[in-house]
Amino acid sequence: MGIIIDTSVLIQFERKGSNISEFVKQHEKEEMFLSVITASELLHGVHRATDAGIKANRLAFVEGIIAAIPIIEIDLAVSRLHSQLWSDLSKTGQIIGAHDLWIAATCLAHGYMLVTSNVREFKRIPGLQLIER
Repeated sequence: MGIIIDTSVLIQFERKGSNISEFVKQHEKEEMFLSVITASELLHGVHRATDAGIKANRLAFVEGIIAAIPIIEIDLAVSRLHSQLWSDLSKTGQIIGAHDLWIAATCLAHGYMLVTSNVREFKRIPGLQLIER
């Protein structure tokens, strides 16, 4: 089974200056992916940096991640799941962040697990398999 890495996990690696290769080794039996939403969130962090040095370091980190891990785009299957999840969660008052909802829909559409440090939100998604990091 494949896994999608949530933005929260990658931000932790970047902030701590940790090497992501150890994490990859721990999950070498699974294929790893990023959602296109995660790529956008990471790039947003680059653009928000006001210090040139921080911006350069973030950009290098993000571009390295994007180059190393395949990105899954949003397609009609993901959109269909997203709309259903959005409706279901709205009815119960359990809605999660808009970007997180797209990431969850991507995982479910492809049958992948999600590695995240944001279990609090993602656990609201029925059938989503989580790996807490």
